[in-house]
Amino acid sequence: MPIDSSLQRTKRPKSEKPRLSIGFILAKRFTLCAFANFVDVLRLAADEGDRSRPILCKWTVLSDTMNPVLSSSGISVQPNERLGDPTRFDYIVVVGGLMDETPKLGPLYHKFLNQAADKGVPLIGVCTGAFLLHEAGLLEGYRCCVSWFHHLDFLEQFEGLDPVSDQIFVVDRDRLTCSGGASSAHLAAYLVDKHVGRSQASKSLHIMIIDEALQAEKPQPGQPIKLKTRDPIVQRALLLMQQNIDTPISVDDLSDRMGNSKRQIERHFRLALDTSPKAAYLEMRLDIARHLITTTQKSIAQIAMDCGFCDSSHFSRTFRRRFGATPKVLRQSAPLEA
Repeated sequence: MPIDSSLQRTKRPKSEKPRLSIGFILAKRFTLCAFANFVDVLRLAADEGDRSRPILCKWTVLSDTMNPVLSSSGISVQPNERLGDPTRFDYIVVVGGLMDETPKLGPLYHKFLNQAADKGVPLIGVCTGAFLLHEAGLLEGYRCCVSWFHHLDFLEQFEGLDPVSDQIFVVDRDRLTCSGGASSAHLAAYLVDKHVGRSQASKSLHIMIIDEALQAEKPQPGQPIKLKTRDPIVQRALLLMQQNIDTPISVDDLSDRMGNSKRQIERHFRLALDTSPKAAYLEMRLDIARHLITTTQKSIAQIAMDCGFCDSSHFSRTFRRRFGATPKVLRQSAPLEA
């Protein structure tokens, strides 16, 4: 009896091993979105269509106790396996969560992660997972990606590290980190592309209604500002400016950090925004100052410092030239916005 051709296409040898195997460690109050985006890319790449069989990719949630893990959204995830031998995985992923509520991982997790590192298993930090990897002593000497929102928190808590917060993810040898949210889908797609195939990575993203895979260097979305552009060089420069509002950096510093020449940055700003980097930086600082004046009860002097002005008088004069009123007059005339 002839075999149906459709069955021939889906039948696979039982002995075929997954090309990509990943173990997840979820911190208490982990970010569900970041975890789900990562897993769904693997799920959709693992099988034909949307059948979800773990054929080409395999994933599992690991635990030291097997107790359910509560996410920041209040939804719990039940682990599948105990920690065991880390070498059964191609990667170990640590998914962090809320900055103020993420507890440290326990000693068994630290032991497991250090065993993985000693045996050459690459480690991945998703969202605030980078914080947890560093607390385990596993990010020393590595570049790591953190969300722009947690950039200052990382600097305050982890002295001596230089976090990258103007990219969606960072690959530095056997440490991979991403800022969470949608960026975890792009990091997962990077792994699928590398180990399974580009077509499977593209398929996953398309089913998830993500237009295309983004490279690691793609700038993170930052705080809302009025300066809008699709130019990636200008986007990265604006993001770095945002992260250094209180201590403004020069265009030369931007050039050094970005790896682009000063002339190239200035040319891109002129083409994209019809202004100079210096003028754009000042406009950004004043816009943020105006936002703080109308939405917070911070003193004018504190806002001046927060926005990188050397003294309140200079701040007030510059603010008046831009908005036609001093910060004090604006605050008196406009009630605090919600």
